[in-house]
This record gives sequence, C-alpha cells and structure tokens, in this order.
Amino acid sequence: MIRWLAVALGVAALLAGGWFGWRALDRPAATGPVRTAQVVPEGVPDDIETVATGGPATVPGTTPMAQRVAVLGFLNKRNGEARELTLKPGGAVRIGDVVVRLSACDRTAPWEADPLTGAFVQMDVRGADRQWRRVFSGWLFKERPSLNVVQHPVYDVWAKSCTMSFPTTGEETESVAPKRSSARKSPTPAPSSAAKAVDTPSPDSASPSNAT
Repeated sequence: MIRWLAVALGVAALLAGGWFGWRALDRPAATGPVRTAQVVPEGVPDDIETVATGGPATVPGTTPMAQRVAVLGFLNKRNGEARELTLKPGGAVRIGDVVVRLSACDRTAPWEADPLTGAFVQMDVRGADRQWRRVFSGWLFKERPSLNVVQHPVYDVWAKSCTMSFPTTGEETESVAPKRSSARKSPTPAPSSAAKAVDTPSPDSASPSNAT
C-alpha cells in the first residue's frame, strides 16, 4: 500500500512539473530586452554543432569563445518586426515560433587587412503542425552576407557584431611588410667608350658649300 502511494505521488509530481513547464514555454515571447539564457522548447533539436574556429582564436590573449558576445539581427517578414538578439556562444532565445541559437562568433584581428565578422547560428521554427524543424545551421558574415543566407519565407537572421578583444603587443599584432634586402648594391657601371657622344663638327671643319 505504501509503495503504491509513493508511486502515485511521484506520478502526480511529474505531471505537475510538466504542466507548468508547458505553460512557461507556450507563453508568447515578451517584447523588450532580449534574453540571453538558453531556451530549448520541447521538440526542438537539442544538438548544437561543434564549431572549430582558427585564426584569431589561437592568438594568446584573445577573448575565449565562451566570453564573447554577439549581436544578431532578427526580422519577421510577415509583420515587419525587427529586433536585435544579444547572445553568448551556447545561448539561445525564443521569439514566438522561432528559436535562435548562437554556437560561436569570431572576427578578424584589427591588424588584418580584410575585416570579417561572423557568427555560427542555428534557427529552429515551429510549423503549422506544431512540430519544430531546423531551417538553418551555418556561418553568417556581416561584411559578406551573400556568402550564406537564411532561406526562409518568414524569418531572417544576420550577424551584426562579435565583441571580443585581442592582444595589443606581440608578434601577431605587427603588420607584415616586405623586407628590404641586406645585400650591397652593385656599383653603377661607367659608360663605355662606345656609348660616349660623338663630337659635333665645328663650322670651320665643315665642307664648303656648293652654292655659287
């Protein structure tokens, strides 16, 4: 009897927790400051692709990936609603029927010639059948948006910034310039006798005129 009572209480607790969790997730997203906590509704794919970033991330003194902050632009093309999403790598935010995740963000160092700001984004959308589907997963670049585009008829996401710091001193901070040769230049050769200008004959040595 005691065992059955314990089982019944456990089932009731699980049902109550599921009910409140469903109510919290089904509540419409409020407008205002963007949340940076990870929000993963039931049914949304929970796999976050591992992204290996090279280049600036390997420079000593660069901000670790977990401490970077990215700003993403978000647009609902159906009602024209646009907002900014501020996220750290590993975070996610829900906006109605959309969940936007940030896996990584990166940008080229200030001393590099070609500036580039990128964010690895994953977007899940809940359809009319109430099922969540991943519609995008990949890098988005601020300076070159045409390299990768979120192809969705209603929602759009793009990269705006990635806040991170770089070392101010060190070999990596110096621009690479062509080195001058240390070899001594050869002396300029003197003009040869054949290259000397031919003396112009003087009027006295000129041939007499044939004119009468």
